[in-house]
Amino acid sequence: MKLGIVANITKENILEVVSSFTSKLKDNNIDYILTKSLLEADGKIKIELFEEIILSDDELYKNADIIISIGGDGTMLNTAFNALKYEKPVLGINIGKLGFLVEAELSQMDFIIDCIKNKNYKIDERIVISGDIFGKQEQILAFNDIVIDKGSWHKMIELSIWVDDEYVSTFNADGIIIATPTGSTGYSISVGGPIISPKADVVSLSPISPHSLTVKPLVLPSNQEILIKADSLHNYVQVSCDGQRAYNVPPPMEIKIKKSEKKLKLISTSLSSYFSTLRKKLLWGIDIRHSNKEGKER
Repeated sequence: MKLGIVANITKENILEVVSSFTSKLKDNNIDYILTKSLLEADGKIKIELFEEIILSDDELYKNADIIISIGGDGTMLNTAFNALKYEKPVLGINIGKLGFLVEAELSQMDFIIDCIKNKNYKIDERIVISGDIFGKQEQILAFNDIVIDKGSWHKMIELSIWVDDEYVSTFNADGIIIATPTGSTGYSISVGGPIISPKADVVSLSPISPHSLTVKPLVLPSNQEILIKADSLHNYVQVSCDGQRAYNVPPPMEIKIKKSEKKLKLISTSLSSYFSTLRKKLLWGIDIRHSNKEGKER
């Protein structure tokens, strides 16, 4: 078992966190390799770690059995995108703010190491969606969502939707979010999109500020192909993936979105369940009148 450790070097005290983590891995005789980006962190990495840093991030993903992402949800998404190429599972340790996608908090480091050492974990597979923008050869991939929006334009854009070649609707809005179950608790939820269990094999379409009282979020089976056309008076429409990668496309823009054959692999332990995470981190269903009952299990 070899761990590949990727860390967000913009986080405060990241070198100390990585040093503490790797020290514990050594104590447990667990092999690891580190991302070269740690060399760019503020300060100097401890000399005993230097020779264990490989020079290529690509080589890290290739040679590690499990990728450890130390940071927040953004770090997790970026790490997962790179891990997808080699179909490697990812486990997130949170030193960010919300940390909804990550498996553990920094204080739970010892428990995570014990789970890895004793192989007391499972690998969950999550839906990945792909997008083919007409006129572009590059296929885009997203674990959370593909967002089509007006970009820097100050007016709404026109959006038309087809599902499996059947016309659905045309409306004006600031944009639309096509989210996976994993991404349903991200940007999508902030515009009134539904919370979807990661076990559900569906995707959701949630308009962003539609100029209509009747345009509502739509949930579709993931095996259906979605065609979206976006038109704007501006010189581009913006398409972004997971809030990480953005493309400016001249209108009228057309994109076909469908479920990818690839899967996002996440390491999960007994630390928490999906619904306990909803309660603790998004306060879903929490009523202050019954707050003393929070955490009760049957």
